[in-house]
Amino acid sequence: MTSRQFTPRRSSLCALLLSVLWCVAFTAQAQQAPQQLIEDNVAALMQKLDGRKDYYAEHESELESLVDDSLDDVADFRYIGASVMGRYFSNASPEQRSRFVDTFRKTLIETYAKGLVTFDYRDIRVLDNDSEQRYEDQASVDMEVVSSNGDVYPVVYTLHKRDGEWRVINVIVNGINLGLTFRNQFDQAMRDNNRDIDAVIDGWAPDVATDELEAGGDDDQ
Repeated sequence: MTSRQFTPRRSSLCALLLSVLWCVAFTAQAQQAPQQLIEDNVAALMQKLDGRKDYYAEHESELESLVDDSLDDVADFRYIGASVMGRYFSNASPEQRSRFVDTFRKTLIETYAKGLVTFDYRDIRVLDNDSEQRYEDQASVDMEVVSSNGDVYPVVYTLHKRDGEWRVINVIVNGINLGLTFRNQFDQAMRDNNRDIDAVIDGWAPDVATDELEAGGDDDQ
C-alpha cells in the first residue's frame, strides 16, 4: 500500500468529527431522531472541550481511552469492518474478521485522537433536513465544520438502526467517502500482499491524502 502522510490539519479535522461521534454515546439510549441526536451532542462536545484542550494535549492516552470506550455505543464497527473488507470478507475466517475490526478501530483512534484538541474551528452546524428518509432503518445527517479561517467542510453521517438504536456506519467529508476510501485501500493492500489477509491486517494503516480532502470529491463516489 502506498504510504501517505496526514498533516496536523487533516488529522485534527477527522479527530473533531470522531469526537462528535463519541459524544453521541451519552444520549444514544434516548431513542432520538438521528438529526436531533447529532445536534444535541454537538453542544455536548463543545461543553466537554471547553477549557480542557491543554489538559487533553498533555494526556493523550487518557483521551484515546475515552474515545475508545465511548465508541462502543456509537459506531457499528462490525458493519464497518465487513464493508471495508468488501469482497474479501466472505473468505476471511471469523478470527480474521474479528481481528481486522479490532485493528481498524485501534488505528483509527490512534490516528485521530491526537488531533482532537488542535483543530481550530469557528463553528459546527447541524443542517436541517426536510427530505424524507428512503428507509426506516437508515438515515443521514448533514453537518458543516467551519474552520477559523472560514473554510467550510461539509460532512454527512450515515446511520443505521441496529437493535433499536441508531449507529454510525459511514462518514463523507467534503465529498470524500471515507468508508469507500478505506475499502479501496484494503483492496489495494490485498493485491500488494498476494491476497494474504493476515499480512494486510498486520500492516493496516488507513489514510486519506490531504490534497484529496481539500480538493473534495463526488458524494456519489
